[in-house]
Amino acid sequence: MLRSMYSGISGMKNFQTKLDVIGNNISNVNTYGFKKGRTTFKDLVSQQIAGASAPGADRGGVNPKQVGLGSQIGTIDTIHTSGSIQPTGRPLDLAISGEGFFTVANGADGQTIDRPLYTRAGNFYLDEGGNIVTAEGLYLIGSVYDVNGNETEFIGAINIPDTAKSFSIGQDGVVNYVDSDGALQIAGRVRLAKFSNNDGLEKVGGNLFAETANSGSAKVDGTEFFDLSEPGVNGTGTLVSSALEMSNVDLSEEFTEMIVSQRGFQANTRIITTSDEILQELVNLKR
Repeated sequence: MLRSMYSGISGMKNFQTKLDVIGNNISNVNTYGFKKGRTTFKDLVSQQIAGASAPGADRGGVNPKQVGLGSQIGTIDTIHTSGSIQPTGRPLDLAISGEGFFTVANGADGQTIDRPLYTRAGNFYLDEGGNIVTAEGLYLIGSVYDVNGNETEFIGAINIPDTAKSFSIGQDGVVNYVDSDGALQIAGRVRLAKFSNNDGLEKVGGNLFAETANSGSAKVDGTEFFDLSEPGVNGTGTLVSSALEMSNVDLSEEFTEMIVSQRGFQANTRIITTSDEILQELVNLKR
C-alpha cells in the first residue's frame, strides 16, 4: 500500500482530536475560571531512503533522502492566561487578578486537609455551619485565626459565625465580619497556591486542577501551610471581591481554528482518495 494513505489517516486522526479540544473550549466559553486547551502536532518517524555523505576530494557532500510517514499529536496544552473579570456585586464571589489558585479540599469540618485541589473559579457559598465552600461543598482553605484575632500557623476552612451581621473579603484575602456586638472581627485569610509550572496541572473536572509530578507543589501538608501565599505576596495576584473571572476562550480564535481543522481534515481525506485512485489504476493494469 502507498505510504501516503497511512499519512492521510494519521492526519485525519490528529485533526479529529484538535476538533475535540476546540469543541470543549467553545462549550466552556461561559464557564467561570475555565482555561482553554490548545493542540499541537509533530511529524512521525521518517523512513530513510538514502543517507548523507560527506564531501570528498573531488565531489561534494550529499544530503539524506527521507520520506515522512505522517503526523502525531505533539501536545495538548492548557493555556493559563487570565480571563476578563466580571463584577457581580455578590460578596462571596472572588476573582484573582494575577497568578495563583484558590485551594479547596475535603476534610473533617475543614480542619484536616484531604487531597487539596486548586481552582480559579471563585463562586463560593456558605454551608449550614458557616464555612465558605464551593458549589460541590469543598472547603475554601485559608489561614486559621485564634480567638484573639491573631493569624496562626495552620490552614483550614474559613468559618463565618452565624451571628455575624455582615462580612467582607479584602484584596489581601482577610475575611472580616461584624459580630453581634458591632465589633469588627477576623474570620480568616484566603491564601493562594502558586506553582512553578501551571501547564503541568491536571484538569480533574468541576473547574478543579490537581498537582502532578511536573507541576511543582504548593506544599500543602496536613494542617501546616508552607508555600500558600497571602494574595499579592510571592508573585500571587490580589483578590477582587464581588467579581468572577470569566473563561479565557476567544470565540473568534476558536472558530478560525475550527475552519483550519476542517480544511486540514478535508485535505487529508483528499490524500486518501487520490492514493486510492492510484491503487485502482495499478489494479487495472491486469485486465
